Amino acid sequence: MTRSARRTRRILRTAGTGAAALLVLSGCSSSDDSASATSGSSASGSDELSGPVTVFAAASLKESFTTLGEEFEKAHPGTKVSFNFGGSDSLAAGITGGAPADVFASASPKTMKIVTEAGSASGAPATFVRNQLEIATLPGNPDRVSSLKDLTDPGLKVVLCDKEVPCGAAAQKALDAGGLTLTPVSYEQDVKSALTKVELKEADAAVVYTTDVHAAGGKVEGVEFPESADAVNDYPIVRLKDSANADAAEAFIALVRSAQGQKVLTGAGFLKP
Repeated sequence: MTRSARRTRRILRTAGTGAAALLVLSGCSSSDDSASATSGSSASGSDELSGPVTVFAAASLKESFTTLGEEFEKAHPGTKVSFNFGGSDSLAAGITGGAPADVFASASPKTMKIVTEAGSASGAPATFVRNQLEIATLPGNPDRVSSLKDLTDPGLKVVLCDKEVPCGAAAQKALDAGGLTLTPVSYEQDVKSALTKVELKEADAAVVYTTDVHAAGGKVEGVEFPESADAVNDYPIVRLKDSANADAAEAFIALVRSAQGQKVLTGAGFLKP
């Protein structure tokens, strides 16, 4: 065989090997692209949220959470957020008793602990806001209430939250800080009920949260007092272990803790965590 023939044969053999390699690489590339496309499609599908989300939340969160629920539904058209607002202790009892819910937002770590110790929470709760007490009086403050001590006047009809409810426990802490003793005309099961007593003029004043005075608008007048600094409540939130819609529950919690959620909450008078 001549040198020229040998060179030609070598070139052809090399070209064949290269072509085979290109075919293999092409196959791998197609396979990778296909896998990538499938993965992307799957990820896109997992981002689709749908179905109901049930949120058990402290009564003081009613206005801000209702707003966030509407925003959540707009962002995820296939979802529906339902709320159960009430005293945190009652809500915790309902959850540990088997009431179906996806998310629990409590007005205090103490009531959240009822749920976590019962093994009903999925993961550790996260504090998302804080809240401070304020005195709610009748519009115009006709009794000229200017301090927590003024509420001890026996001539005033004052309402407090029950001591087992976070707002009641905080009020007692504030009274203790001021060395004051107060006998209310009634103890209410949640902060909204206490506020309503003043709005209906069934009480002259109530110790509630700043956020509740804010939400009431002109129906009441708020009076700040220094002892409230000793009774600021942390609000924790958690997904529940038996959630029937875990992805949507986590997404709602993410909204609450996001900058968008914090804007709604601080706009309602809550303090940042």
